[in-house]
Amino acid sequence: MINDLIADSITRIRNASMRGQEVTQLIHSKIVEEIVRILAEKGYIESYKVVEEGPRKYINVVLKYEEVGKKKKPVINEIKRISKPGRRIYRGKEDIKRFKNGYGVIIVSTNKGVLPNDEAYRQGVGGEVLCTVW
Repeated sequence: MINDLIADSITRIRNASMRGQEVTQLIHSKIVEEIVRILAEKGYIESYKVVEEGPRKYINVVLKYEEVGKKKKPVINEIKRISKPGRRIYRGKEDIKRFKNGYGVIIVSTNKGVLPNDEAYRQGVGGEVLCTVW
């Protein structure tokens, strides 16, 4: 049984991109679907699709790569879980203003939903820092 679906999903995405796989499959939950939606919105993944197989739901994620010479390099350099079930990390709106000089994204769970850091700052809310991507 998996206790932390967010950490499991982030690990699956990280491992698939390091191995050069085109598609990876994540266990579905609403918060994981919102994180994947933000990754697609910000251009870190190609696309995603929610698939129902009987009573279970999965999210198929198509990873994105860029061509560097003859090799393909993953668009995601680093994806990291910040707040964990054993230690929650909360930040105010000023602390999530920028990440990696604007090249990265902090995904935050706020009272207005799961938002990227720029949108959370624009709306003037802070919250639990779920993960960082760049």
